[in-house]
Amino acid sequence: MLKKSKIIVKNLKNWYNINGDDMELLLLCIKIFFARILDVSLGTLRTVITVKGKSLYASLVGFIEIFVWFLIVKEALNTDETSIWIAISYSLGFATGTFIGSILSQKLITGNLSVQIITDKAYPDMVNTLRNEGYGVTVMNVEGKNKEEEKYMLFIEINNKSLNHLQHLVKKIDSDAFMVVNETKYVQNGYIDVIKK
Repeated sequence: MLKKSKIIVKNLKNWYNINGDDMELLLLCIKIFFARILDVSLGTLRTVITVKGKSLYASLVGFIEIFVWFLIVKEALNTDETSIWIAISYSLGFATGTFIGSILSQKLITGNLSVQIITDKAYPDMVNTLRNEGYGVTVMNVEGKNKEEEKYMLFIEINNKSLNHLQHLVKKIDSDAFMVVNETKYVQNGYIDVIKK
């Protein structure tokens, strides 16, 4: 494996007419870029896990994150190279890691959302449709700006992976419905639907 990587580096030097110093700089920038992606993605996940109250998992992820960060910062700062490309690869790795970490958080970390929907004209149809789709719906009469007009507030507690499905259903029934979504930290004795995508 080591022999193959030396051949690849030698071929790159020959193909692109890169001297030894430039090749070392290129490899250092690539290493910094990918290490930053890893440690920043872990940092984003750690933050979300901490907010969810899972301290032990957050600590473990934090250990790995800082271990990777320390190794790469040590290498980036201890090099004799003074090229701006090191700073650029470091910054690009950070930005890419933030993006990837947020996507991973959405995909991997489950949570509950509290959804409030205010509707008027679509009240019976919306409630029936949502309940038929497996959502637990609580309904309250509410008063809006126009006091003569009947309005209803629907309370629904869902898994965060079901949000797109719920939004699609609500929009199809009443495109003017007012919807508020909040993250729920703790649920007890309630009904949460099966995950829908």
